[in-house]
Amino acid sequence: MNQIAQPTALITGASKGLGRALAGALAARGWRLVVDARAPGSLAAELPGAAVVAGDVTDPGHRGALAAAVDALGRLDLLVNNASDLGPSPLPALAGYPLEALRRVYETDVVAPLALIQMMAPRLRAAGGIVVNVSSDAAAQPYPGWGGYGSAKAALDQLSAVLAAEEPGLRVYAVDPGDMRTDMHQAAFPGEDITDRPEPAAVVPALLRLLDDRPPSGRYCAADWAVTDSAPEASR
Repeated sequence: MNQIAQPTALITGASKGLGRALAGALAARGWRLVVDARAPGSLAAELPGAAVVAGDVTDPGHRGALAAAVDALGRLDLLVNNASDLGPSPLPALAGYPLEALRRVYETDVVAPLALIQMMAPRLRAAGGIVVNVSSDAAAQPYPGWGGYGSAKAALDQLSAVLAAEEPGLRVYAVDPGDMRTDMHQAAFPGEDITDRPEPAAVVPALLRLLDDRPPSGRYCAADWAVTDSAPEASR
């Protein structure tokens, strides 16, 4: 493959869970990667050739380092805003939700993704690229205890929809991956057995199909892409 033509992706929160699984799948396809994590661990060894940038997406200096890593590669075809903050565990009711914790959730789940989109917009426009904002069913359903995380993801969904209207040259997807067996999901259900949830790697084929098919911008559930033969319509 001609290196100039190699697609490039930036994936946040890639040290574990869905971010790690997607990064591995894209690397296997020959994508160049910029990945970040607060604790990157063995990412560099697992993703040879990837630019691994340790840090927190809420830190403007870290976001600048991510932008520099992307600029060094010369293009950006895909931005995946996967890094998220669940908030306190056990999940508190809104009447007693610590406001500082809520601010942290919004900084991680809403403000940081938008900041990265703003920084990466020129590269994405030049490539006719894709933005994937990882959402949740808690953005659309009123689950008790999920008011902090769910409302932040609902804001991210609306941000995605408006960005799609403002940037018709891009594909902008808010993607609900469904329940997964992750550390975050375990923190949401402390002490409970979540081994019945699928591993994050099980969701990756649906995301790859979304990237391959490039349907219209919108909100999509990964489960729909995993089980249907025709591209589903964007959910409202």
